[in-house]
Amino acid sequence: MSDPVTAPSSPVFDESCLARLRIVLVGAQHPGNIGAAARAMKVMGLHDLALVAPERYPDPEALARASGADDVLEAARVYDTLEEAIGDCTLAIGASARRRHMHWPLVDARSAAARAIELAQDQNVALVFGRERSGLENAELDLCQLHLQVPTNPEYRSLNLAAAVQVVAYELRMAAGDAPEAEPAHEPVTTADMEGLFGHWQDVLGASGFLDTENPGHLMRRLRRLFNRAAPDRIEVNILRGALRSLDPRRRPLRGAPGNDNDREDDSALDP
Repeated sequence: MSDPVTAPSSPVFDESCLARLRIVLVGAQHPGNIGAAARAMKVMGLHDLALVAPERYPDPEALARASGADDVLEAARVYDTLEEAIGDCTLAIGASARRRHMHWPLVDARSAAARAIELAQDQNVALVFGRERSGLENAELDLCQLHLQVPTNPEYRSLNLAAAVQVVAYELRMAAGDAPEAEPAHEPVTTADMEGLFGHWQDVLGASGFLDTENPGHLMRRLRRLFNRAAPDRIEVNILRGALRSLDPRRRPLRGAPGNDNDREDDSALDP
């Protein structure tokens, strides 16, 4: 008699890693989708839900569709803006089915999950989902370092909000089962830190005349892509901001003027 077929052993999951993953729903229009998304999260071991300006919440329909994931809903935090919801995150990944004129760094759900789990060993990571009808706005995608698309039938691309959360949550759980050990690294920066850097660039470039202050979007979006791809740590961000302070035409005295000490490196930029 042949041996009975046994199911393969389940991978060992790093629950602490999953705890640092945040699902963010922006402008959710139907409370039932919020509840269904909470259910999809809990099934895969995710519990950190953030809601940005939901149209109807709290609502009995959300609880009804949660089907036992009431604790996820009760712990959910509501924010006015996406920037507030992801301010303490090192990485934000924005999901959208629509093709855009400006191409952000694009990944599929599996690649996004692998990157998210890698960072979630010791950092907060956000997975951001947009409105049911229109998805994320370009300004909201600007706040995300990666752009996620789930491959679907090109003749029918529409994916329900909760279904999209379920697909991504599944990939996150599978990736967590094969998570590598975190390597020592420099102190990471948060989304709020990067927004401070981008705002500093826009301010100084505008003051110098290099940036068209009436239409800064195109150039600033490319700078965002450049720095997000480089993934600077906190020391590197401080160096960049120190350099910007030194180069700011509103603050920089003429070279050779008495008391000018800008000919040397700004050591304060190295302060964490």
